[in-house]
Amino acid sequence: MNTSTTNEKGTPQSRTYTVSDIAAILGIGRTSAYKLANSGLFKTIRIGNMIRISRKSFEDWLKMEEMIKE
Repeated sequence: MNTSTTNEKGTPQSRTYTVSDIAAILGIGRTSAYKLANSGLFKTIRIGNMIRISRKSFEDWLKMEEMIKE
Protein backbone atom coordinates (compact mmCIF):
# COMPACT_ATOMS: atom_id res chain seq x y z
CA MET A 1 0.00 0.00 0.00
CA ASN A 2 1.40 3.38 -1.00
CA THR A 3 1.20 5.86 1.87
CA SER A 4 2.29 8.93 -0.04
CA THR A 5 0.73 11.22 -2.60
CA THR A 6 2.24 13.86 -4.83
CA ASN A 7 1.78 17.59 -4.50
CA GLU A 8 1.26 20.02 -7.37
CA LYS A 9 5.00 19.93 -8.15
CA GLY A 10 4.92 16.13 -8.41
CA THR A 11 7.02 15.69 -5.27
CA PRO A 12 6.04 12.78 -3.00
CA GLN A 13 4.08 13.93 0.04
CA SER A 14 3.34 11.78 3.10
CA ARG A 15 -0.29 11.19 4.12
CA THR A 16 0.65 11.61 7.78
CA TYR A 17 2.42 14.08 10.04
CA THR A 18 4.65 13.30 12.98
CA VAL A 19 4.20 15.02 16.34
CA SER A 20 7.33 17.05 15.53
CA ASP A 21 5.70 18.12 12.25
CA ILE A 22 2.59 19.49 13.94
CA ALA A 23 4.72 21.17 16.61
CA ALA A 24 6.64 22.99 13.86
CA ILE A 25 3.48 23.86 11.89
CA LEU A 26 1.77 25.31 14.97
CA GLY A 27 4.89 26.82 16.54
CA ILE A 28 4.41 24.92 19.81
CA GLY A 29 6.63 22.65 21.87
CA ARG A 30 6.69 18.87 21.51
CA THR A 31 4.98 18.31 24.86
CA SER A 32 2.06 20.52 23.80
CA ALA A 33 1.98 18.78 20.42
CA TYR A 34 1.76 15.36 22.12
CA LYS A 35 -1.09 16.60 24.33
CA LEU A 36 -2.88 17.92 21.24
CA ALA A 37 -2.30 14.66 19.33
CA ASN A 38 -3.76 12.70 22.24
CA SER A 39 -6.75 15.05 22.63
CA GLY A 40 -8.88 13.28 20.01
CA LEU A 41 -9.41 16.43 17.93
CA PHE A 42 -8.06 14.70 14.82
CA LYS A 43 -7.30 11.16 13.70
CA THR A 44 -4.09 9.57 14.89
CA ILE A 45 -2.44 6.22 14.33
CA ARG A 46 -0.20 4.55 16.91
CA ILE A 47 2.55 2.28 15.68
CA GLY A 48 4.24 0.93 18.78
CA ASN A 49 5.00 4.11 20.70
CA MET A 50 5.11 6.31 17.57
CA ILE A 51 2.17 8.57 16.79
CA ARG A 52 1.24 9.53 13.25
CA ILE A 53 -1.41 12.16 12.57
CA SER A 54 -3.66 11.99 9.51
CA ARG A 55 -2.66 14.91 7.27
CA LYS A 56 -6.23 15.42 6.01
CA SER A 57 -7.77 15.21 9.48
CA PHE A 58 -5.20 17.65 10.90
CA GLU A 59 -5.56 20.12 8.02
CA ASP A 60 -9.37 19.99 8.29
CA TRP A 61 -9.08 20.72 12.03
CA LEU A 62 -6.64 23.55 11.38
CA LYS A 63 -9.01 25.16 8.83
CA MET A 64 -11.85 24.98 11.35
CA GLU A 65 -9.66 26.60 14.01
CA GLU A 66 -8.76 29.42 11.59
CA MET A 67 -12.43 29.97 10.73
CA ILE A 68 -13.34 30.21 14.43
CA LYS A 69 -10.66 32.87 15.00
CA GLU A 70 -11.94 35.06 12.15
